[in-house]
Amino acid sequence: MTTTLSTQAPDHRGPVTGRERALAPDLIRGAMLLLIGLANGANFAFAGQPGLESAPHGVERVLNFLKLTFVDARAYPVFAVMFGYGLVQLARRQRSAGATAGAVRRILLKRNAWLIAFGLVHATLLYFGDFLGAYGIVGIICTLFLLNRGAKFHRLVFVVWAIMVVETVAIGARAVLAVMNSSGPAHPLTNEPNPSLAATSYFASIVDRLQEYPLHMATVLGVVVIVWLGIWAARKQLLENPAAHRTLLTRAAVICLGITFAGGVPLALVGAGWMHVDENAIGTLNLLSHTSGMFGGPGYVALFGLLITRIRRQSLPVRAISALGQRSLSGYLFQSVAWMALLAPFTLDLRLGSTAYTAALVAIGVWIVSVAGAYAMSLRSYRGPAETLLRRLVY
Repeated sequence: MTTTLSTQAPDHRGPVTGRERALAPDLIRGAMLLLIGLANGANFAFAGQPGLESAPHGVERVLNFLKLTFVDARAYPVFAVMFGYGLVQLARRQRSAGATAGAVRRILLKRNAWLIAFGLVHATLLYFGDFLGAYGIVGIICTLFLLNRGAKFHRLVFVVWAIMVVETVAIGARAVLAVMNSSGPAHPLTNEPNPSLAATSYFASIVDRLQEYPLHMATVLGVVVIVWLGIWAARKQLLENPAAHRTLLTRAAVICLGITFAGGVPLALVGAGWMHVDENAIGTLNLLSHTSGMFGGPGYVALFGLLITRIRRQSLPVRAISALGQRSLSGYLFQSVAWMALLAPFTLDLRLGSTAYTAALVAIGVWIVSVAGAYAMSLRSYRGPAETLLRRLVY
């Protein structure tokens, strides 16, 4: 009896190679991890959100103002845009290599299912404010209902964003009236406590995180609209060739950053102690800050796209930050490990002196270490531990 062995070509290709990567997406992810670190590190340091000094003095006022204007509710939407962008890039590479439509869908669904698992582990062991699980759910929704739609359908995303602009302007008008009519006692901007961040033992922190994570994930699922915008941008390949889309990127940066910064300044003035309003007004200003924060996603992405057009050569800092962007999953998880080790009450608890100073310095230091580590990995052609594990599970 003769046995014939045959090999069948796989119906999909493997993960992206280094030569296929565009600079802009990686540079954006690497740089914006600094803002993610400033936000999450402060939450750990203050054991609550938004993570700032409730009674600031001196430079602490400036730190509060900068954080509320440029970071809080404005950093994570950038990764939502880039997540949608990445979904299209992954699907496009698979299709260009001859993968079938069914194979592309299976790859995307499998990858996003594993992101949900990564998020659950991350939230359980390290930090309740995980975004991976929510992105995984949103990724599955986008794979099933958005990715394969036509150009006409995807233009509807601008209708949604136009509605969001109107909503933000309406909330802004309410905020102005709330400030003008503020008559009660001045109310400082305080941190909403998170028990898991103040827990005095690791086991207690796990129990608290398991209770905090589901609610947090539910509040993050609204990023599907921001992810959709990233899908539209990737279909237009705005970041592969930003110079060809300079006018569009300029308009997006000016309009979106204008909205997001204008919406954040009123709450930032209260957080810095430079404006005093009653509790009712603070609630409205907080709503305005978070609603306008979503525009930080496309605004920052457009700004970085414009900056890319001015880069004539890739200097060492650009290559190093881009290396972190290529390993953004590992960089993101590394930050949570660092916060746990450095700031948790049951570990080193380095919250000494001014917590605002400590939080900012630790965040910057951790980001610099992650940049250096990512660049060292790139020199050795190592993808990063989290990326390597995810690719093995998916492919």
